[in-house]
Amino acid sequence: MTKKNYLPAIAIMFALFFMIAFITGLHNPLGIIVKFQFGFSNAASQLGNLINFLAYACMGLPAGYILKKHGYKVSSLVAVSVGILGVGTFWLSGLLSNFWVYLLGAFISGFAACMLNAVVNPMLNSIGQGGKKGNQLIQYGNSLNSLAATFVPFFIGWLTGQHASHSISDANPAFFIALGVFVLAFVIIIFTKIPEPELDEEMLSVPQQKDGIYSCFSFRHFVLGSIAVFVYMGVEIGIANTTNLYLTHEIGLMPGKAGVIVSLFWFFMFIGRLVGGYFGSRFASHDMLSFATFGTMILLIMAIFTPSDLLVSFGQRIFTDIPVNAVFLILTGFFTSVMWGNIFNMAVEGLGKYTSSATGFFMFMVCGGGILPAIQGAIADLIGYIPSFWFVLLCLAYLLFYASSGYKNVNRKIPV
Repeated sequence: MTKKNYLPAIAIMFALFFMIAFITGLHNPLGIIVKFQFGFSNAASQLGNLINFLAYACMGLPAGYILKKHGYKVSSLVAVSVGILGVGTFWLSGLLSNFWVYLLGAFISGFAACMLNAVVNPMLNSIGQGGKKGNQLIQYGNSLNSLAATFVPFFIGWLTGQHASHSISDANPAFFIALGVFVLAFVIIIFTKIPEPELDEEMLSVPQQKDGIYSCFSFRHFVLGSIAVFVYMGVEIGIANTTNLYLTHEIGLMPGKAGVIVSLFWFFMFIGRLVGGYFGSRFASHDMLSFATFGTMILLIMAIFTPSDLLVSFGQRIFTDIPVNAVFLILTGFFTSVMWGNIFNMAVEGLGKYTSSATGFFMFMVCGGGILPAIQGAIADLIGYIPSFWFVLLCLAYLLFYASSGYKNVNRKIPV
C-alpha cells in the first residue's frame, strides 16, 4: 500500500485523538456544574472523573481483545458507536436532571475513550512503521488531544456563563458538537480503507508458535513500558490537579482564576506536542523521553525551592499575582506532552502480532492517572502541596531509567 493511501486513515485518527480529549475533558467542567445543580461536596462533584478512569481499568483488556480479533476498522467503528452512546447519555442526564444517569454517561464515555486510544495509538505507530516516524505521527495526533483538553474548559465555562443557574443541560451545545463529529467519523470510517499492518500477508507468513508459549508480557521492555505509562499518567494528572489545589486552597485564588491558569498546562502540552511532532522523525524516542523527563525534573525542583510568596504578573487581568513556583509547574506541560507517544512507541517496538493485546494492557495501565494523584493528595495532606512534588520526582526517576536502558528489547529471539 502506498503512502498516499494512508492519508485518509491518518486524518480520521487525528480527529479521533481530538475527540478522546474532548469527551474526557468534559468531566472537569461538568463536575463544577453538578456541584451547583445538586448541591454536592467537592469530592462528590469529581465522581464523574473518577468513574471515567475506572472505565479504563475495566475496558483496557477487552479493548485489546476486540482489536486483536477484529482489527482497526471494526474496533474504531465500535469505539465511535460507544462514544455516541456515552455523549447521548450525558444529554439525557441533563434532560432528566439525574446525577446517576450522568455517572452512567461518564462510565460509557470512558469506555469509548479507552477503545479509541487502543485503536489510534498502535495504528499510527504501525502506519509510520514504528521508530521515529511512528513516534512523529503519535506526537502530531496527541497535539490535537491537548488542543481539545485546552478548549473544553473554556467552552463549557462560556456556555455556563450564559445562564443564571447551572445545570448539565447548559452543556448541550458541546454534546451536540461531539455527537455530530462522532456520527461523521462513523460514516467516513465505513467508506475508508483502514490499513491493518499487523494482518498483512507478510506478517501472517511468520511461523506461528503454539498458543500460550509467548505473549506481550514475554517482552521485558513492554512490561517496563507498561509501568512507565502508569507512572506517566500519574505525573501528568498529578501536576495539573495538585497545582489547582495549591492555587485555590493555599494561595487563595478564586477557582475560576485558578482554573484558567492551570488550563495553560494543557496549552503548553499542545505546543510541546507540535514541537515533538516536528522533531519526532529526527530524534530517537528514548532521547526525547530522556530530555523531556530531565526538563520536567528541573522545573519541579525549581518549583519546590522557590518561595510561595514570590509573585509575578502577566497583563492586567487574570494573570496577576501568580506564584512563580506555580509558573514552573505549569511550564512542565511543555515537557510532559511528548512522554506518552515516546513511551508507547518504545514499549510496542518489535512486538508484531502481540501489539494489539499489548495495547489493551496499555489502556488498562492508564488508571495510574487516578491512583497516583490520589497518593500524592494523601502526601499533600501530610506535608503540604509543594513538598508533595517530591513524590512526582520519584516517579520521573523511573521514567528516566526507562528512557536510558529499560526500553531496550532484550527478547528479539521471540517470533513476532
